Amino acid sequence: MITLTIHEARRLVESAMIAVSHTNADAKIIADHLIDCELRGLDYGGLARAIFITEQIKAMSRQRRPIELLRESAISAQFDGGNQVGYLVARHATEIAISKAQSSGISAVGASNTWCTGMFSYYLEMVTRRGLVGMIAGSGGPFVAPFGGTDRKFCTNPIGFGFPSKGTPVIWDIGTSAIAHAEVLLSWRLGKPLPEGVAFDIDGSPTVDPGEALKGALAVWGGARGSGLALSIQLLAMLAGQINSEELLADCGFFIVVIDPELFGGAEDFCNRVSAFAATVRESRPMDSSTPVRIPFERSDADRKRRLAAGTIEVAELIVETLRLVGSSNH
Repeated sequence: MITLTIHEARRLVESAMIAVSHTNADAKIIADHLIDCELRGLDYGGLARAIFITEQIKAMSRQRRPIELLRESAISAQFDGGNQVGYLVARHATEIAISKAQSSGISAVGASNTWCTGMFSYYLEMVTRRGLVGMIAGSGGPFVAPFGGTDRKFCTNPIGFGFPSKGTPVIWDIGTSAIAHAEVLLSWRLGKPLPEGVAFDIDGSPTVDPGEALKGALAVWGGARGSGLALSIQLLAMLAGQINSEELLADCGFFIVVIDPELFGGAEDFCNRVSAFAATVRESRPMDSSTPVRIPFERSDADRKRRLAAGTIEVAELIVETLRLVGSSNH
């Protein structure tokens, strides 16, 4: 492992993004998201993801185009992402959704023709900072087998909810695959096996080999219930215009709904009630006295604060050296 200052890590990502023809402004947006992953301890979504982005852009036959507004109303908008990476498209969609909810009380915004949207909690923090409530659903190409099957049919189909509170917002953000696709990629890159029971090879047999899993399918999270949730998320996010391309990263859907609590009696009152209810959940008697009950997102927030205070992150040497090589093509 190599210790990098947060500034060094950020510059490393920005240089890599500029090397594959992103503007300085877009490189900063992408880097902000990936560094936030590292700060929160999600290394598979951080600097390692930057390598994957550069590899995908270099391999793509489809040209990137500007994000295009397809249709709009006072409370809605639909965008064609122009094959731009999702960190740019989803952030733009979220900003529009926030603006419309602040004006009209509620909004629903969708974007398609994008890929790699990252952590939905990142966008839900943007929402909750404004005192708003958010829900995001994502769809895309097939990676995951439905419950009872071994052929990939679903995307990893993440979903997230965000609620403002007086302290740390309550944000729940999950994928509906048994393991994150980015986590499988990082395991493959570092030569590490997967846990048992999270993937199938191309013949439908269980595997712990990440390379074989990438050719085959990931298992769905949560058995039959998780499979039903994954299907529902896929269909919901298809409202954004995603068309279920067999090309894995050709067309992901991002669908966000934002609500102003003022519609239902007052934002401050709702925020107080969220905080009070979260406190009662934390007070639940723990199964293990050494592990108190936590509210979703509290661990991520605490880890981020700890790393920001230290000013450094730990990154695998292979990841750092690969990114340095990519970024060096700028010079």
